[in-house]
Amino acid sequence: MCASNPLSTQDEVAASLVKDHKIPTFAIKGENNQIYYRHLNAALDYKPQVTMDDGADLVSLLHSKRQGQLKDIIGSLEETTTGVIRLRAMAKDKALKVPVVATNDSDTKHLFDNRYGTGQSTLDGIFRATNILLAGKNMVVVGYGWCGRGVAMRAKGHGAQVVVVEGDAVKALEAGMDGFRVMTMRQAAKIGDIFVTVTGNKHVIDLQHMKLMKSGAIMANSGHFDCEINVAGLEKIKKTKRTIRKFLEEYTLKSGKKIYLLGEGRLINLAAAEGHPAAVMDLSFANQSLAVEFLVKNKGKLENKVYVLPKSLDQIVAKLKLKAMGMGLETLTSQQKRYLNSWKEGT
Repeated sequence: MCASNPLSTQDEVAASLVKDHKIPTFAIKGENNQIYYRHLNAALDYKPQVTMDDGADLVSLLHSKRQGQLKDIIGSLEETTTGVIRLRAMAKDKALKVPVVATNDSDTKHLFDNRYGTGQSTLDGIFRATNILLAGKNMVVVGYGWCGRGVAMRAKGHGAQVVVVEGDAVKALEAGMDGFRVMTMRQAAKIGDIFVTVTGNKHVIDLQHMKLMKSGAIMANSGHFDCEINVAGLEKIKKTKRTIRKFLEEYTLKSGKKIYLLGEGRLINLAAAEGHPAAVMDLSFANQSLAVEFLVKNKGKLENKVYVLPKSLDQIVAKLKLKAMGMGLETLTSQQKRYLNSWKEGT
């Protein structure tokens, strides 16, 4: 095992994986890029036949500097939206040399992990880093995919006035119908108290937006990579910078305005909190387990492209979770099943 993000590790968990479970684990909290890639290489030194990725860095490394190992790879799994975007781009360019299962795209993953897990853990990270009262604040959620939906929903529940910024017309319309104000980033920058990026895209909060923000504005990212907020640009225009508390940095601009950045612009739910609760990650990891089985059973039969698990497996995972939660599931009668599969009955 190795970390999928430089700030994602809980050192006591990594230590327990080694000590109590005898799993070679290469991860420390706060590793720099050099150490991060050293750990990725250390994991690949074990010559895996199946890789499980969160952000596609491991697969990218295999395709760049470890190409000799590709022939031994049965396939890979991808856990997060950002990684799936990268892998689909590789497949489109015919650069992908192994089959990949996008476990992120299973309904029992993105509908629950992304929405409820990210929604709760993102706010948990913001609270731990700032101890801010969310009620009454203008919270700008940049991106209204499943993660953005979850963050917006949870922020609304805490009493925030939620604004959504979205570049997709259908998602923007959905956010409006869900009761949120929908604006451009330039409009939202002027009124926001707290900004959270969850897009999987680059520089969705850029310098032009920061210059419009009010003094005291807080920026956090819950997308996988630290490129969603233009941190490098902020470093160039700052007058001074100081660390207020762990994972909370204050940037003073030349105008005297102060802007706060959480967790270095990295995943705030992992940097300042503990990520998703296990009670939602079990759905994701059930899909990962089924995906490993799918790859092994179909060894040598799959093309080098991105696959989604069959819906029948989604149903298995959902039924197991319902049972674990003590919830009931209605059973259709034979008459109802016939009706749903027939075109002859009508008005």
